[in-house]
Amino acid sequence: MTFETPTSGRLPRRRLRRRPSSRRDTSMRSLLRRSLLLLALLGLAPSAPARAADEMMLPVPTVTIYPGDTIKESMLRLQAYPTTYRARAAVIDAPLAIVGRTARRMLLPGEPVPVNAVDDPRLVSRGTPTQMIFEENGLVITAVGSPLQNGGLGETIRVRNTDTNRIVLGTVMADGRVKIGGF
Repeated sequence: MTFETPTSGRLPRRRLRRRPSSRRDTSMRSLLRRSLLLLALLGLAPSAPARAADEMMLPVPTVTIYPGDTIKESMLRLQAYPTTYRARAAVIDAPLAIVGRTARRMLLPGEPVPVNAVDDPRLVSRGTPTQMIFEENGLVITAVGSPLQNGGLGETIRVRNTDTNRIVLGTVMADGRVKIGGF
């Protein structure tokens, strides 16, 4: 097989076809440029997209928060993240959803707070003697019990009556007592 080369040693060049430019096209472009410049000088030109459209603000700790610490508002700040940000787990997007809650694990500064990393504060701790109260039709009975699990406000927990060793279910009240029966 033999290949032939052109006698001049050059490959033939392809010519690109140009669209004929008209004065009308160039005058329209210059008019558009001038009008945009004028609008920009007057402050009426469309600016970059709004910050809220391409960013979301998430609360992040400013200090290291250790497990068991109650989270205060001074420990948080808002940090901008792109709307395309994908966290490994669901994160809390409102500071008020974190303030007053307890950290279940260490929260690092500048990192978004996962939903499962905070818990409601404990009012009743496992093994700590707690007052149990039973109320029905004006009858009030109180006894000392030992909670078998931790509990926050409104949670139903198991409590062992220390006098009878019976296990009963009760609801944690705001003052740290456990209300038994009479729901």
